[in-house]
Amino acid sequence: MSYIDGFVIAVPTANKQKFIAHARTFDTVFLEYGATRVIEGWGDDVPDGKVTDFRKAVKATAEETVAFSWVEWPDKATRDAGMKKMMEDPRMDPANPGNDPMPFDGKRMIFGGFEPVVELKK
Repeated sequence: MSYIDGFVIAVPTANKQKFIAHARTFDTVFLEYGATRVIEGWGDDVPDGKVTDFRKAVKATAEETVAFSWVEWPDKATRDAGMKKMMEDPRMDPANPGNDPMPFDGKRMIFGGFEPVVELKK
């Protein structure tokens, strides 16, 4: 069965194209290290909740858009090995000269790994 990493971030709306360019570069590394699919979603219909919501979770301001992303892996072992390689890859280090800075505040990103328990397909 597969394994999924999910990410929610607040991106300055003015940085949408920078975010897309960053994702196109960064996401290819996920694929290089074993991911089978990467999806980057730009918030389009993200309502404010009464108790909590995506915007509150990442402390998004009025000038930011919530992005929701996920990475699909064939299994957790491939994900663990791939993520270890990514953390060691100099292309992922924002302090490395020549690497573009992240177009969002990574400190407010929420993320986690998930084992699918229900999957329906048509």
